[in-house]
Amino acid sequence: MYINITDSETSNNKGSSSELTSYLEKENRLYNKQEPEYWFNHNSQHIEPFEVRRAIDGNIAKLCKTDAKFFLINISPSQKELNFLKERFGAAGVKDQLKRYAEKVMDEYARNFKRTGIDSAKDLMWFGKVENYRYYGYKDKEVLEGVKKRGERKEGEQMHIQIIVSRKDATNKIKLSPMNNSKGKNEGHSKKLGQFHRVAFKQSGETVFDQLFHFDRQLKDTMAYANIHKNGDLKQKEQLCALEFGAERNYHSKSIANDFAKEVAAGLFHSTADMFQSIGKTASDFFEILMEPVYSPGLDINPVEEAEKRRRKKRKGRNQGQG
Repeated sequence: MYINITDSETSNNKGSSSELTSYLEKENRLYNKQEPEYWFNHNSQHIEPFEVRRAIDGNIAKLCKTDAKFFLINISPSQKELNFLKERFGAAGVKDQLKRYAEKVMDEYARNFKRTGIDSAKDLMWFGKVENYRYYGYKDKEVLEGVKKRGERKEGEQMHIQIIVSRKDATNKIKLSPMNNSKGKNEGHSKKLGQFHRVAFKQSGETVFDQLFHFDRQLKDTMAYANIHKNGDLKQKEQLCALEFGAERNYHSKSIANDFAKEVAAGLFHSTADMFQSIGKTASDFFEILMEPVYSPGLDINPVEEAEKRRRKKRKGRNQGQG
């Protein structure tokens, strides 16, 4: 699940939202002239673009010319997630389920500010739009290699949701900016301006999807896994390696590994020992839990001996290859 927050996609967000709403109508102009795709939020599924523009542009009380007036949230499920929804709800039901999910994401967006009176999507001024296609840009690898042309439609399932959300809350009284980097370290500052932890928000979007649709996410498909591989330090990567080992050995351990990966990504453990200590287990105890359904006491198999046999077999293969 890819969730991103930007100031805007094609226009400056310090002025009117007209340019952005017009841009997000592109599929209606190209493909859906007879049956246009309408905007939606927690109140309605049939909102016209001029209503979106008028509501966003009118919700700017006490904002300066240089202040952001709105933000763009991109919610893009992976093709694996989209195919899962299609199998479960049918091709015709995917869109409605994504809209349902989008409202849950906006609930998390509201709660992430930790502001009194901002508890759910109903406290926000927001409008979502389903888009069915994506197009190759000049930065895409395929375009750089000359395989695809810029502007060509991408293959596979590409349905996603774009959301315009006002800087001000639904009452037009409270300023809410997801670009505030405060994570609660300065409590007074956070209470005054509202803290917003963007990584935590993106993680919550993944968690909501899994819980809402009972999606069995693999460790390698988690945001925490990707984040550690890209930005993690050596200790975090070592800890993730331990979790990855357990998840590969035993499908029952995936949920344990996923939860621990999130905590590792958050930097809650200073060492692998700390990680195991958090559940009152040693490293050997932990791996014994992970491998339990694979190696049961009734089987005459020693996991340590089996691992050593595999290592000897690999070394023998390498030596033969060198010979």
